[in-house]
Amino acid sequence: MILVTGATGRVGRNVVAELAAAGERVRALVRDPGRAAPPEGVEVVRGDLADPDSLRPALAGVDAVFLVWPTLAADHAAAGSLKVIAEHARRIVYLSALGVPAEPGGSILGSHTMMERLIEASGLEWTFLRPSGFAANTLMWADEIRSAGAVRWVHAAAARSLIHERDIAAVGARVLTGAGHGGRGYGLTGPQALTQAEQVRLIGEATGRPARFEEITPAEARSMLVTVMPPATVDEILAAHAAMAANPEPVTATVGELTGAPARTFREWARDHAADFR
Repeated sequence: MILVTGATGRVGRNVVAELAAAGERVRALVRDPGRAAPPEGVEVVRGDLADPDSLRPALAGVDAVFLVWPTLAADHAAAGSLKVIAEHARRIVYLSALGVPAEPGGSILGSHTMMERLIEASGLEWTFLRPSGFAANTLMWADEIRSAGAVRWVHAAAARSLIHERDIAAVGARVLTGAGHGGRGYGLTGPQALTQAEQVRLIGEATGRPARFEEITPAEARSMLVTVMPPATVDEILAAHAAMAANPEPVTATVGELTGAPARTFREWARDHAADFR
């Protein structure tokens, strides 16, 4: 039995679908079963990663776990939740991130480092998936593209090797069901690094309505973001975009090596999600 956490999220629900299609026994962990619409044969269980004791019923009979961690929000429960997982399961595949720092800290990437260290010390057989930016993160531009045909944001030249959520899921399913992945960390990316201006243009092509990128200053962006997220997180986001303008995200061939199919392009992702931008 394989337990998938974050099973209603963009990656988790695709992992569930991949495993179910392969005939695996799958259990989907969700906080609200009413929101879940899994494939036929998938068991849905209620649980919250921030509440370690709630995980025990979900882990009964489970051999492997695909862990999507609610970064920062549930970090206080990380050690307890991993202890419970290790009491039941044998293997864990953790959805981390490309570019995790060497030392844990109070940032998003630092939270992933903390989780990796805890997992390494848990006694579980582990594999870390370290994807680049999710192509789905560009959905935050949907309202602007619909209303104005433009995205106002920093660093038009910041280049990311964005990855389709279905490619992350395909790798996750193969690692969960295959051998030889223990103790490995896989950097996963899309097939090319595209600037943010290019990303917006491709979304416009997919929708049939031209879209453009209008660059604003980091100070302007910061004044907007600090109203909805902690200043330290805002500074981390802006610094990352400045870094990607100077040095594009790397591109790896790992998706193809592990799945046998090339990573999907951002153009393909935009076509798959065109309706979300219309």
